[in-house]
Amino acid sequence: MATKQGGDRLAVLIDADQGQHGVLQELMSEISRYGTATIKRAYGDWTEQNMSKWKGSLQANAIQPVQQFRYTKGKNATDSALIIDAMDVLHSDVVDGFCLVSSDSDFTRLATRIREAGLAVYGFGESTTPAAFVAACDKFVYLEILKAEPEAQQVSVQATSKEPTASPGAAELAFAELPELEPLVLSALEKTAREDGWSTLAALGGQVSRDHSSFDSRNYGFSRLSDLIRKQPYLQMKEVTSGDNGQHVHIYVRRKQAA
Repeated sequence: MATKQGGDRLAVLIDADQGQHGVLQELMSEISRYGTATIKRAYGDWTEQNMSKWKGSLQANAIQPVQQFRYTKGKNATDSALIIDAMDVLHSDVVDGFCLVSSDSDFTRLATRIREAGLAVYGFGESTTPAAFVAACDKFVYLEILKAEPEAQQVSVQATSKEPTASPGAAELAFAELPELEPLVLSALEKTAREDGWSTLAALGGQVSRDHSSFDSRNYGFSRLSDLIRKQPYLQMKEVTSGDNGQHVHIYVRRKQAA
């Protein structure tokens, strides 16, 4: 995952044919975690009656609607318009990263091309988004979790999609192929642990995100990584304070030792 820098300028390009207008406010709030949205555009055929529901959300978030007529039935002209604009923005050198909002695999090559130029790509789409597009992004966030209440949806300690919980709202997080958590975490821990087996939580989280761009503790029902890791029975955590008044807390993680 690309490192967040509060001053990063981001181009937010939304495929309105694929995006969800109902989560737009939450989407923009999520994007603010990665940088500042200096370009905000939504692409679609706004003459279509079903697109009128976007109007209020676009105005509330100061997002520019870009009109693209559907010249031929069955062909997605919106994708082409978004890709052309993205390349124009890329070569104008006015942003540090892109937020591509779509569940369409057609943007896979666009994402890889932007990353080849050294810019970060944050993807946002539904849980049905093809794996190729997800993997092409530095970070991919599923739109379903933006309206979820993680604390009310604690999943099992194994936290896999194969074992859904009966918690309220858990159905909203029914991802098609959510990776099993244990091998994902242990692999990252092996890469980041010191000789004594301990790794910092920050290093562990960063490695997991680099290995799997779609990793997010909220996918597993926890708003914070520390809460997710603390619930895993195969891991051990410790907190070390520093500073004159112990104001700094460093969290360390290692595989639980056999008794």
